[in-house]
Amino acid sequence: MLTPVKTTVDLSQAVDLSSPIPFYFQLREYLIQLIQTGALQTGDQVPTEMELCSTTGLSRTVIRQAIQDLVNEGYLERYRAKGTFVARPKVPERLIQTLTGFYEDTVAHGLIPHTQVLDFEVIPSSSRIARELRIPSGEPVIYLNRLRFIENEPIVLVETYIPNYMCPDLLQVNMETRSLYQVLREQYNLCIVRAYRSIEAVPARVDEAKLLGIEKSAPLLLLKSTGYLANGRPLEHFIARHRGDRAKFEVELVKPSNGGP
Repeated sequence: MLTPVKTTVDLSQAVDLSSPIPFYFQLREYLIQLIQTGALQTGDQVPTEMELCSTTGLSRTVIRQAIQDLVNEGYLERYRAKGTFVARPKVPERLIQTLTGFYEDTVAHGLIPHTQVLDFEVIPSSSRIARELRIPSGEPVIYLNRLRFIENEPIVLVETYIPNYMCPDLLQVNMETRSLYQVLREQYNLCIVRAYRSIEAVPARVDEAKLLGIEKSAPLLLLKSTGYLANGRPLEHFIARHRGDRAKFEVELVKPSNGGP
């Protein structure tokens, strides 16, 4: 968490008590405007509920509704026994709809990625991984476990599985400085052309929370993906656990060329 800075902005004019517009909505929009114009900046601590009640003349119930809306929408974040703060912008990712990797996607957004390899070895495939990669259970797979950072902040844990026979000597590559997809293309002439991906919310386990710098049971976005070559052969299966407070997934929807419903 960033070092808190107590805000000094004037909130006495945030709400017009004579307006028919719901008071919580007025306060919510006023705070959003302050955030978007930079009057409230990332890491600024907003006044407590009691302070806002005193400043605006609103009830604590109304204040709480406005603040909770902003927390839910990612404008604010709460920390137990510390207060409520202007949230850091979430890292936008398009991994749901594109076949770029984390490195390429991050660089495309003008951000600086960094990788720490936690484990990189050949292991026997479990029945679940074998099923995803369409190989016999127990057949060797390359297991790559990485902690990925953006701007030196841990963002996502990624476990990757690749059939060992398809990428001999991959363990000789320094995966802290190279993009996996780039290595697969350039060194092995392997290119993923389609993938099946799913996403769900899960609580962080103790070990995951420690690595990602969050509290146990904090929300994670669990992304699972199996990538396929042009011949339909599975090349890669990965399981990525993204911090729910720092990541968001963007999806672009396009109307079918046949008009669709």
